[in-house]
Formats: sequence, C-alpha cells, structure tokens
Amino acid sequence: MKKMFLLFSHTLTSEQKEDAQSSLGVEEFVMLPSDLQALWSNVPATLGDLSDYLEPLKNYFQNNLQKHDVVLIQGDFGATYRMVNELKSLGAKAVHATTTRNVVEEEIDGTIVKTSVFEHVRFRSY
Repeated sequence: MKKMFLLFSHTLTSEQKEDAQSSLGVEEFVMLPSDLQALWSNVPATLGDLSDYLEPLKNYFQNNLQKHDVVLIQGDFGATYRMVNELKSLGAKAVHATTTRNVVEEEIDGTIVKTSVFEHVRFRSY
C-alpha cells in the first residue's frame, strides 16, 4: 500500500487528497506523530546547524518509510533541503504542492480589501 507521509504544517485539502490518489497512486495518508509535528513546525531560527535537531525525523522515516512511499514536504528552507536529501537516500519520492493565487478585491464599508485565494494545481517532485 503506497502511503503519503505529510511533512508540512498544514492540512491537506480534498483537492490535494484526490490528486495524490489519482496522480501518485497514494492509498493512505500518514500524519506525523504530534511530537515530530511540533518539531517540524517550530524549527528554531537561532540554530546554525540543523543536523541534531532533525535527527528524530530522520529516525522516524528510516523506521517507517517504504521505498515506494511519497513524502509531501514543505517548511523551513534549510530543514526541507536536508530532509529532501535524506528522503531521497531512503528511496522515497519527495514532493511539494504547487498552487495558483487568485486575488479577490472587495469593497467593505468604503475600504478595499484584497484577499488571496490559493488553489491546488499539482504535486511537483523535488
């Protein structure tokens, strides 16, 4: 069974789930355990080197990932770079979501309010 591990800080939309199933053959979505999710969502800007910080995530994927699995990964640029390399070395496919941004302008009580609406387009491999 092909899984998509979610290494990012958002919730998948129904469009993203449908796309992962149809274009990537994903049958199951796997969220990180809460402690690892907190780690990924709060990468300290003060750290000069992320090696030790990311070690729990590397261990998790080494123990849970199968070669045919997919990891949706987005987050801190440096952490993402390191983890994409780690995931590829384990034989996984690392992807990120692409979107289009549509700007909607409304007048509310005499003020122009601009709202950006992001729509999923596809998953792209790193």
